[in-house]
Amino acid sequence: MIRVADINDLPAMVEIYNYEIINTLATFALDEMTVEERKPWFEEHNKDNHPLFAYELDGKVVGYVSLSSYRNMQAYCSTVELSVYVHHEFQGRGIGNEMMEFILDYAKKDPTIHMVISVITSVNEKSIKMHEKFGFTFCGKIPEAGFKFGEYRDIVNYCLIVD
Repeated sequence: MIRVADINDLPAMVEIYNYEIINTLATFALDEMTVEERKPWFEEHNKDNHPLFAYELDGKVVGYVSLSSYRNMQAYCSTVELSVYVHHEFQGRGIGNEMMEFILDYAKKDPTIHMVISVITSVNEKSIKMHEKFGFTFCGKIPEAGFKFGEYRDIVNYCLIVD
């Protein structure tokens, strides 16, 4: 079930995110976060055109998807940045695809959203393929934008106009 996230979901979301921080290149965050440290991020959502949804399976949050502010300038207000995370033990079951379909349907119905952008580490082939499957197109690469796991890493931008 995909539903609007509430504050009680935050510990599970932090657990999912912390795994990705420590073990993958899905995020360029380097240090694990506490629930308190992640609270401001949570509070930025579920207002304006920045929803946050939880994916619940058998009473447990196993994924989440959000649309966040792209940049903090008024001219970007109709552009949102997409994030999709699935608990590592539940990956490969189609949960990410379900959340992508759900959030893009939401974005297409929201008249205040024009563009959805995803910023992806260039070696994250699984994420790139998923975005391409949903119609996102490559919109640029920034070489060596971050340093993680002892190497400089490129990021790629994938974009989808939804209106």
